[in-house]
Amino acid sequence: MVNLPIYDRTGAEIGKYEIDPARLAPRISKQLLHDAVVMYQTNLRQGSASTKTRSEVAGTTKKMYRQKGTGNARAGSRRSGIRRGGGHIHAKKPRDWSYRLPKKALRLATRMALASRIADDEVTLIDQLSFEQPRTQEAVSILKALKLSDITLLVAVPDYDINVYKSLRNLTGVSVSPVAELNALSVLTPKRLLMTTSALEAFQKAATAGRDQCETANET
Repeated sequence: MVNLPIYDRTGAEIGKYEIDPARLAPRISKQLLHDAVVMYQTNLRQGSASTKTRSEVAGTTKKMYRQKGTGNARAGSRRSGIRRGGGHIHAKKPRDWSYRLPKKALRLATRMALASRIADDEVTLIDQLSFEQPRTQEAVSILKALKLSDITLLVAVPDYDINVYKSLRNLTGVSVSPVAELNALSVLTPKRLLMTTSALEAFQKAATAGRDQCETANET
């Protein structure tokens, strides 16, 4: 059981939040986390690299000189891959690098990622985070009060909030995400996580519902 301090916007501790990381994930599988992170990173590849083969480069296909009697090595077309301006021997072509792991495995990896961050004391809780209108300077003051400035940070909120997003989007190294869109890569990449208590509760509720569905499916 872990007791996470709850802070307000001024950085003052106002309470404790008791959570058992084992309820999110009974164990942490480094292999599953690795597989999930590699999948997300691979899916970010554009796969747009393209080079020309000898059949695609400009140039005549005429034999450069006769086969014998010149004293030179045998040579065919100027498009040959061993000549300057020729085509690539193993040309790169656009391809789709993306693939998917099973949905249940990815959901479990997300729960494992957050459970590991909580166990390592890398999650900061704030009672609420809202702005009447976009206020970047106010957001900077809150992060400084929580000692979260000048580091890479993921801010997790219960739902998409345009004012929170606009207040934080210009800060270097800071990203904002609703808990429904969290994944293993987004959770493990930054140095710290900042979550509202309602966001953590929403994540726990979704994790518990998902785990119960899995157990019910396994029983049937």
